[in-house]
Amino acid sequence: MIRFGAHAFVFIGAWTPEDGDATIRAAAEMGFDFLEIPLLDPSSFDAARHRATLEDVGLGATCSLVLPKHAHAPSEPDRARTFLFHALDQVEAVGADTLCGCLGYSLGTLTGSPPSRDERAIVEDLLGQLAEEAQSRGIAIALEAVNRYETYLYNTIGDVRDSVRNVGSSNLGVHGDTYHMNIEEAGFERALRDVGQDLRYLHMSESHRGLVGTGTVDWDGVWRGLAAIGYDGPLVLESFAAINPDLAAATCLWRPPAEPPEVLAREGLAFLKQGAARVGLLKG
Repeated sequence: MIRFGAHAFVFIGAWTPEDGDATIRAAAEMGFDFLEIPLLDPSSFDAARHRATLEDVGLGATCSLVLPKHAHAPSEPDRARTFLFHALDQVEAVGADTLCGCLGYSLGTLTGSPPSRDERAIVEDLLGQLAEEAQSRGIAIALEAVNRYETYLYNTIGDVRDSVRNVGSSNLGVHGDTYHMNIEEAGFERALRDVGQDLRYLHMSESHRGLVGTGTVDWDGVWRGLAAIGYDGPLVLESFAAINPDLAAATCLWRPPAEPPEVLAREGLAFLKQGAARVGLLKG
């Protein structure tokens, strides 16, 4: 069944205990089914506090992360494993059901060359270990494809699909993002059809990272592709209400969107629900 979520950065620029709780409450009031929590610093994350807030308002949760530069998996697999397994502890503690994002690489780490087979193999081995451990805890795993300006490892959802199939775990899937797809894919519908049932998580993000439906993303193609594969997973509104230094450095976002958070969230959720309903994804 389709679930509608929001990335916390739709509402805030950085996750703190106080702002995190406020964002959980705001997402629930807006009518989202769950909140995607950016788990960028697992060591400082107060899982018990936020789990209590999530349970208080009846909101679900997922978690996402980016590997830090010192734990870029192809060159530092042991550090990456330590970081990811610690993050998994926090995902379980907060009661989230999914860990997704840049699980095999750090953003902005570029080598000047395409990914080698050995680099992909290192990431696949790590993801296999993570998926197995996560499955024992009831947590799903999804690896995100990100555009060429932010990583060299996985640029298209087809790239991720290939590694997902190499790993062969039913607990590992593809995490797509329409912002990155708008840069890298030849077309939305074909790309989604080709990935098919391996797609487990999708960021719904506009070309300018602002209000969905007001940029250059081919949303009709997105909805046709999702309908063709019978997608029934999470659809996550992603934008950035404010830009913090870490986010700016990782994504090269230098200005916030034109709309305030309440508009991004309210109108964005309505846009997603209308699109899903139009192609029959909400039936049943």
